[in-house]
Amino acid sequence: MTQETEITTISKKGQVVIPQKIRKNLKIKPRTKLLVSSKDNVIIMKVFELPDMGKEWSEIFKTMDKKNLKITEKEIDHEISEYRKGKRSQVKS
Repeated sequence: MTQETEITTISKKGQVVIPQKIRKNLKIKPRTKLLVSSKDNVIIMKVFELPDMGKEWSEIFKTMDKKNLKITEKEIDHEISEYRKGKRSQVKS
């Protein structure tokens, strides 16, 4: 990874322009999500890549098939319901 340094300015609305050269190198386009972190006087921006959920679910189902594991839609709904109940009780506490 090559390090690039550019100077930019914050707008009155707190917006930052990422220089074109850096945007091109990182393939940053409109609506690209960035993680923003700070410590002391350092700000770090990192391109946020959402996982491919279709691919992840496909891998899960392949693993289940290999292990001959079966789960019904009713069982899935029950687990989701129980998880949500647990989350709600945590919020109330």
